[in-house]
Amino acid sequence: MVMTVSSLSPIASSKSFLNRLNAPCSVSVAATAESAAVSPHRFTTRCDGNTRHCDDENISEKCKRRMVLAGIGALSAVNSLSASPLLAQGKPEDYQIFVDKIDGYSYSYPSDWREFEFLGHDSAFKDRYLQLQNVRLSFIPTNKTDIHELGTSMEEVVENLTSNIYSAPNQFATILGMQEKNIDGRSYCTFEYVLTSPNFSRAAFATIAIGNGRYYTLIVGANERRWRRVRNQLKVVADSFKLLDI
Repeated sequence: MVMTVSSLSPIASSKSFLNRLNAPCSVSVAATAESAAVSPHRFTTRCDGNTRHCDDENISEKCKRRMVLAGIGALSAVNSLSASPLLAQGKPEDYQIFVDKIDGYSYSYPSDWREFEFLGHDSAFKDRYLQLQNVRLSFIPTNKTDIHELGTSMEEVVENLTSNIYSAPNQFATILGMQEKNIDGRSYCTFEYVLTSPNFSRAAFATIAIGNGRYYTLIVGANERRWRRVRNQLKVVADSFKLLDI
């Protein structure tokens, strides 16, 4: 296994992500899943490629975008997202490995988490007592072969995911850091972000990759109030995601 890791330099850019994937309804699953986990205001992105607009009076689209760009601009100072040292030792202690040879992926999760059904996702595990502390994996068809084909830069891709796909209309996104790596010729991008609404905030890591004719997304997160306590544990999960040949 060959792996290279690099940090991504900050850049401000904006184009619609909705037409990047050549698959019908390509982003509705990810959008609905993330918003359902963080807010009662669930939404579905339309399949015609039209970008949804924020209609919340308190948080305008311009305000949300400003917060995203502010987060990107502070990446180098805030967080370099170095890979978890536990993964260099193989399977970390107190983690289990989930392997799906049929759908072509694997990842680790805390041993005391249990499997559950998460709408629109292929697999999901959650803390026994804190349901919002969970990991879930989804994928959609694509004719892209690498995540770099999703935008002019990975910064653009991450910005559009957090502000247009993962966030609900009453939320704004702040990106805390991101990192790109290459394992056995496949590109992965892991990024840390916070979604904030007037009454609730959630922090998470997301790892995206393309392979086997599919665009895979792994998201692992928790209530922002617990983030400092569980961040390192959840980073192991985000770093462990790997595609398998099928």
